[in-house]
Amino acid sequence: MAMEAATPQGGPTRLEDRVFDDGFVRALPADPVLENRVRAVSNAAFSFVTPTPVAAPRLLAWCEPLAESLGLMAPRAADDPAVQILAGNRLAAGMRPYAARYGGHQFGHWAGQLGDGRAITLGEMRDPAGQSWELQLKGAGRTPYSRNADGRAVLRSSLREFLCSEAMFHLGVPTTRALSLVASGEGVVRDMFYDGRPRSEPGAIVCRAAPSFLRFGNFEILAAREESGLLAQLAEHAIAHHFPDIATESASREERVARWFTEVCRRTGVMIAHWMRVGFVHGVMNTDNMSILGLTIDYGPYGWLEPFDPMWTPNTTDAEGRRYCFGAQPQIAQWNLARLAGALLPLVPDQSALEAGLDLYRETFQNSYRRMYADKLGFVALDRDDDDALLGDLFSTLDAAETDMTLLFRALAAVPISAEAAGEDLLAPLRPAFYAPEGPRDAVAAEWLGWLRRFTARVRADARPHELRLATMNRANPCYVPRNWLAQQAIDAAEQGDTRELELLISVLQRPYDEQPGRERFGVRRPDWARDRPGCSALSCSS
Repeated sequence: MAMEAATPQGGPTRLEDRVFDDGFVRALPADPVLENRVRAVSNAAFSFVTPTPVAAPRLLAWCEPLAESLGLMAPRAADDPAVQILAGNRLAAGMRPYAARYGGHQFGHWAGQLGDGRAITLGEMRDPAGQSWELQLKGAGRTPYSRNADGRAVLRSSLREFLCSEAMFHLGVPTTRALSLVASGEGVVRDMFYDGRPRSEPGAIVCRAAPSFLRFGNFEILAAREESGLLAQLAEHAIAHHFPDIATESASREERVARWFTEVCRRTGVMIAHWMRVGFVHGVMNTDNMSILGLTIDYGPYGWLEPFDPMWTPNTTDAEGRRYCFGAQPQIAQWNLARLAGALLPLVPDQSALEAGLDLYRETFQNSYRRMYADKLGFVALDRDDDDALLGDLFSTLDAAETDMTLLFRALAAVPISAEAAGEDLLAPLRPAFYAPEGPRDAVAAEWLGWLRRFTARVRADARPHELRLATMNRANPCYVPRNWLAQQAIDAAEQGDTRELELLISVLQRPYDEQPGRERFGVRRPDWARDRPGCSALSCSS
């Protein structure tokens, strides 16, 4: 008889006392081969695999807001059983760990079987509200999908994922979460720059949480291998468990799958608009890194626009083609959705039904983007004849002088809007956003002043109450984002055994829209020393 994931009653409980569910593995066919060796897998949704124990696990970080929402108590000591679970050294009741099978298009090309090469899902649990969550360990050892890798992860990449997923949640961006960061006590050899000089780095494991880690690639591999029966089974499982309204309201499988794809498109459109709102660049938008729930997933070589540049990508692997640069993300998401649509054609022969989903993606993204940028600018809506030109000219002006995107948008709320304001009065609030010490000069300064006069006139035309406008802008424009150089400082300290910088940075990023006196150093331009330092701007996929 299958266990049901226990919902905590009467307050938080210890992780080791929770009873987990195994609904995914009960519902779908498993790889019959139990040996943990790299191989091609067929006619299976996953492979059973047990995390590989580590030598000396130590809890480095714990996400208290997520733990509270899950009804979990924090581990009490270094040898707490919960730390052993989070390190992959033991299991809780009901856990049947597995690695999922999926494929994907990487940098525009079909890559074949990929799968969870270093991620192992432990099981499913319910929070106090009854929502089901999967807990997954990333860096917990080799799986049948590890290819030539060791299934481990280094501290720098694990810390970055823990940090950014927490920051994204508090920024209001749809995202997976991270519950814990555990040092493994073991070294992991990585060639960070792929230059033939590997070195041993501290290893770590991050525990990720999400209602589901299913991604576009889970469906692509089944279509590519013509496993249509399993494709239908997986789609029905996803719909029943994560889109119950569609499951109960749609009469036929074809209708259910078409409506589900449309909802995936809608959620993806909202997510991408949020990325563009806060200046987030995913860095590796392969189809295997796209969630069917419209969540930001797989934080690898991500980055944040500091000097505004639509062509910037944080991924050194993508430096030449810039396929996944900031400005291309909306189009790449649509391309990826089209690949998912292609995988679903065996279940939805009427291609027009899937094309309708792609149309909804475009509409949802555009509407969400315009609404979000109206809020960033303090407008009631971007609905006047010159608004598109005004926004486009802002981006051109940002690109003309090295200007920090986050600081610039936050500072716009301080620009005086009276018709009499001119010259330095208009520019002064923006000066902390300019990278040149003297700020914009000559033609660029004139361009900024011209734009600011148009902006303030547009604000006056709305006749919106001043306090309401400022509150709207300050809810849309964060003070603090997880800049790569800030993360690198926390990494440097953590590698020396000091997690105080990480703890402080996390606490700042949990209130990204609030001015935080005494913490101003977390909300400034990238310093010159970090411009070209590894890890502080661009990163490789090595982790």
